[in-house]
Amino acid sequence: MLDREDKRTFLQKLAEFIHPGPDSTDELIESLAEAQDNNIIGAESRAMLEGVIRMADMTAGDVMVAATRMDMLDIDQPMDDLLHTVIDTGHSRFPIFDGDRENVIGILMAKDLLKLQRAPELNIRALLRPAVFIPETKGLNDLLREFRGNRNHLAIVIDEFGRVAGLITIEDVLEQIVGEIEDEFDVAEDDGDIFGLADRTYRVSGDTPIERVNDAFSVNLVGSDPDDHFDTIGGLIAHEMGHVPKRGERFTIGGLTFVVMLTKGGAVRWFRVSPADDAAA
Repeated sequence: MLDREDKRTFLQKLAEFIHPGPDSTDELIESLAEAQDNNIIGAESRAMLEGVIRMADMTAGDVMVAATRMDMLDIDQPMDDLLHTVIDTGHSRFPIFDGDRENVIGILMAKDLLKLQRAPELNIRALLRPAVFIPETKGLNDLLREFRGNRNHLAIVIDEFGRVAGLITIEDVLEQIVGEIEDEFDVAEDDGDIFGLADRTYRVSGDTPIERVNDAFSVNLVGSDPDDHFDTIGGLIAHEMGHVPKRGERFTIGGLTFVVMLTKGGAVRWFRVSPADDAAA
């Protein structure tokens, strides 16, 4: 069989000999940086291309929501409790367990709960959709292909011992390419982690260092146990409350009242903060 004809010109061959293509991922990413510097591609295009390249080496275990931070529903919970959790967390899909959190029996779509309003005689088990289980080592490229190929956009991640390690959604995968998908409370990183609102309260990120909160509000926030050390305000409040805070919950400490505005991935993204006296009023 004859070799395919090489249609490159002499100048093209010479250019490729002098400047050969990238031989590694790092070199390819450097080439993208050069392309941006030469105005061949824009900054956003470069960031997305880098995300695609880096994602090739990432697995489900790298970006999953850990099991301890998963919002799950107990099949034996009263319907009012189920609705309360669904409304507070704002997720569209929930893993359902029976008896033990390790025993995931299916996935409940929040919208399917509306069917119970029309047909209260339905058993909630009839609304469950099959749960998809994947290993921690599952490559994100393969997972994205599977997510796109079916209507199930959530998978339960299993560790090497067969235990539930966490969960991952199609949004978690896509964020590796396009960056974090914004929601109503997202702000640019440069805008800061504490800023004032029109009603004279403040919005505070859960990742804000405690030292920064102390400086901003002239307080000295410490835990009930002096030996405990926490880096972020979200970590401190979750420990003092004894559970992962839910949207709408409030907690008062050091003369400040923190109301949970938004949670994501099992952690508080934003608090609304006000002096305790104002919150009581």
